[in-house]
Order: sequence, then structure tokens, then C-alpha cells
Amino acid sequence: MELHFTGLIIGVATFLIIGLFHPLVIKGEYYFGVKCWWAFLAAGIITVSASLFIESVLWSTLLAVVGASSLWSIGELFQQRERVRKGWFPKRKKD
Repeated sequence: MELHFTGLIIGVATFLIIGLFHPLVIKGEYYFGVKCWWAFLAAGIITVSASLFIESVLWSTLLAVVGASSLWSIGELFQQRERVRKGWFPKRKKD
């Protein structure tokens, strides 16, 4: 019996990538506000575009997941601003 681990690797990596973006959004909004949305846009466009040129299914998929997570994070960034406004997350003190 032959085992194929590509799907499992993609699943675990997707879980980890999404988990990584959660604190990135929180920290991004905390330190930069929503004005850092363009960085998520640029990362999303670059990684999704790069995924189109990668022949390996594993790496192409992982790049696409990073890109989709980056693009999704733009909306989450603005939602995070609302969560901060409601007091669910701390607001950064201006020096």
C-alpha cells in the first residue's frame, strides 16, 4: 500500500497559515491601524499570482492559501478596528 501525504501536508499547512494570520491582523491593527491594508493586498496579489507559475501542486497550493489568507485579512483588519472600538481588544496608547 502506497501512502500519499500531499493532501495531509496541505491541510496542516493551511491550518498553520490561517493561524498565523490571526495574530498578524491583530498586531497590524494595533501598531498601524487599518492603513496597513495595502500590505495585505500586495502580499495577496503577489502570492496568488506566483501560485499560477509554480508547477508543484504542493507549493502552488500553499502560495494560493497564503494569498487568499492575505486578501481575507483585509476585511478582518477593518473588523478588528470595530472590535477594538467595542473594547474587545486593547487600543494602543499614542505617545
